[in-house]
Amino acid sequence: MKNGLTWSILVILMVFSSCAQESKSPNIIIIMADDMGYGDLSGFGSSSINTPNLDRMAQEGMKFTDFHSNGTVCSPTRAALLTGRYQQRFGIEGVITALNHRDVGLAIEEVTFADALKLEGYRTGIMGKWHLGYPERLNPVHQGFDEFIGYVSGNVDYYSHVDQEAYEDWWFQNNLKKEVGYTTDLITKHSINFIKKHKDEKFLLYIPHEAPHGPFQGRKSKAFRIIGDKESNKNPEKNVRAVHKEMIEIMDEGVGKILKTLKALKLDKNTLVFFCSDNGPNKLGSSGRFRGAKGSIWEGGHRVPGIAWWPGKIKSGQVCNQTVMTMDLFPTMVSLSGSTREYSFDGTDISQTLLENKTLAKRELFWRQGGSNRAAVRDGDWKLVRLQKETIPMLYNLKDDPSENIDVASKYPDRTEKLHFKLKDWEEKISRGVKRISP
Repeated sequence: MKNGLTWSILVILMVFSSCAQESKSPNIIIIMADDMGYGDLSGFGSSSINTPNLDRMAQEGMKFTDFHSNGTVCSPTRAALLTGRYQQRFGIEGVITALNHRDVGLAIEEVTFADALKLEGYRTGIMGKWHLGYPERLNPVHQGFDEFIGYVSGNVDYYSHVDQEAYEDWWFQNNLKKEVGYTTDLITKHSINFIKKHKDEKFLLYIPHEAPHGPFQGRKSKAFRIIGDKESNKNPEKNVRAVHKEMIEIMDEGVGKILKTLKALKLDKNTLVFFCSDNGPNKLGSSGRFRGAKGSIWEGGHRVPGIAWWPGKIKSGQVCNQTVMTMDLFPTMVSLSGSTREYSFDGTDISQTLLENKTLAKRELFWRQGGSNRAAVRDGDWKLVRLQKETIPMLYNLKDDPSENIDVASKYPDRTEKLHFKLKDWEEKISRGVKRISP
């Protein structure tokens, strides 16, 4: 009888332990490429760039064919990612440049996804590019991140770690510190170290890579930027197209090392890894079949690769054709963490799409290119594009015309007028009383 009772208790404990593991909040890793276009991965159509690890992530998880960055350049998208809100709400509509914006950035008062997950017991880290404020007071360690190694500007020399204005820019926490190495490899190394360090804790790791943003440097390139010497900001690299290819493939190699680390530590089945880009491609990249590139309100400026990987939770080989935005990741993280706290989001929780492939609720989505009147609104398959406020906007059906070649505004005047009104109404509400930080 005693042995039977002991066995019953053991079974109950095993079941309880199993349920506890099932309900355990996952680790979360967000990997963001810099200036990578929709057509810059082999799994998204590139015939010249080999990205086997990211391709495998898509094959083993979910590939997003209609994922969009909130902005068409770096800082706005990162602001939306960090806050789960349209970047226009706090004025970050353009690049926070090393030359003209060294005293501004994302306000400390804004709640970041790192702030939110720290409240749920997560250890939080960022390894790589910040680009949301240069002053020490705006450093990531004051914005919810327990650990930061990387740089705060838009880009650095991959070896000397000097920014465009000849400032030293490599940080450990909120202190400048020299470190020898190629930026992409350093970001991967420190990311793996963070995972190993916190393998027995819940963790959130944000990995904003520099690649494939310029300066275009590979592993065999030489440093050329010198601290205090603005005249040194001229890349001697000649074969930049080959280097651009190498930069993406090195980043992919690093992604593979991170996935291998998760599997070796038996963390893979309790870790969501999400990969995306901050905007469309630079001059050397590819938008695939989409019109435009970085800095453009056309699809190529903001439709980017999106991949979600979580073995055992996200079914392998899924393709999601629903429209998803960078700002959707924060509310998704909050949901997966089990938090019951309330936040003010513009983004939407896509966790049930990831786990059960559920359809998202209907919504309109908006883009506005900083420092201009160029803007767009999306409603299902319909996209209205406005290049100037005084010009007649254009209307496209992305299902029939994903490359935005055929303007059908004159064919659908009522729909055009309705969407234009929604765009103007959104602009009025979203920017009321807000001072633009950049440009």
